[in-house]
Amino acid sequence: MTTVEIRGGRVLRPDLSVERADVLLDQTEGTVRAIGDVEPGDEVLDATGGLVMPGLVNAHTHAAMTLLRGYADDKPLDRWLQEDIWPAEAALEPADVRAGTELALAEMIRSGTTAFADMYFHMDEVVEAVDRAGLKARIAHGVVTVGKDDADARADVEEGVAVAEEFDGAADGRVRTAFAPHSLTTVSAELLDEFVPKARATNVPLHFHANETRDEVRPIVEDRDERPLAYADSLDMLGEDDFIAHGVHLDESEIDLLEERRTSVVHCPASNMKLASGMAPVKRLLDAGVGVALGTDGAASNNDLDVFDEMRDAAMVGKLAADDASAVPAEAVVRMATEGGYRALGFEGGRIEEGAAADVIVVDFDAPRMTPVHDYVSHLAYAATGSDVRHTVVDGSVLLRDRELTTLDLDAVRDRATSRAATLADRAD
Repeated sequence: MTTVEIRGGRVLRPDLSVERADVLLDQTEGTVRAIGDVEPGDEVLDATGGLVMPGLVNAHTHAAMTLLRGYADDKPLDRWLQEDIWPAEAALEPADVRAGTELALAEMIRSGTTAFADMYFHMDEVVEAVDRAGLKARIAHGVVTVGKDDADARADVEEGVAVAEEFDGAADGRVRTAFAPHSLTTVSAELLDEFVPKARATNVPLHFHANETRDEVRPIVEDRDERPLAYADSLDMLGEDDFIAHGVHLDESEIDLLEERRTSVVHCPASNMKLASGMAPVKRLLDAGVGVALGTDGAASNNDLDVFDEMRDAAMVGKLAADDASAVPAEAVVRMATEGGYRALGFEGGRIEEGAAADVIVVDFDAPRMTPVHDYVSHLAYAATGSDVRHTVVDGSVLLRDRELTTLDLDAVRDRATSRAATLADRAD
């Protein structure tokens, strides 16, 4: 057994209280071994002046879209996708996805993310990148059949099921999979009806965009005379292990359905604001007992992968949407970014207690904007940024030590991503 001792800091406990304590991590088991006055570890991480807390979860993203950061801005979702993003993605090569994913992983590790969900293409490249970098991921091939002939559409859905089967449990169990129809309007009803049961047979969850814009909701209501999530439920797409992205335009019947099915919602406030998609009813979801996690969406619509930013945005926009300054408080968004994310992705984690997964970060509190500290949780929600993260640990393995990556060469990653982004843009043009 080898151990890592996180020494000299304060610890955020599961009830969100803060206490002075050291933490001992078991690298062999990948768990928290002890909290308090612990025995010396084989490796020591200095947490002096910092807060030891559960790692953050980016529960919805398209990691390789880092290559399209700033490529197309200031458009509504449908135009943005059809005029810019989908044409660029049609030119993607496997090496592009690998380079863009590695850049995303470096960014996420440096900003305290320990687990993420990824829906994209060339997922074998994503799995290899995750394996090397050391994060946890729930990955899926994003299925889009709109605009494709019957053969290509069927091949795309078949690939979605094949990826779910092939890679579940990869990277020593740090990679799990999902079946990911892009949305209820971008995959045909016939193929959903045929392939959702096949995906269920692989025993993986479903993840899809739902109720992101009014233009996504309207055709389903008009064509089927039912709400989108009622339609999804009729296809067996809402279950306890499933999670939907966005959920901006939900009515009360859909919120009740999510609570009944115990399906999680991944709130992506920055992307929803930038694309003017609307404000998700987060207070109503939380009040109803629906599990809520946070996601950045892709870097092309955010434009960063910093979950601390999403915490602040979620709290702010949640208050505006509810017209209530007490709605979506700091405690709620911290739980959404930690426990809520782990629940949505189906990984153990999100709490610092003995026996819990050793997915831990240390956040510095020495920046001027973090001074004074009246309330640690308030600062996490309203003042902290990813640049405050000093250490990142996943399953007891140190991925970031004193702000330096240990599993990725940042300069090489940036150089590859810059080069691939340029050639991708040339091919797309």
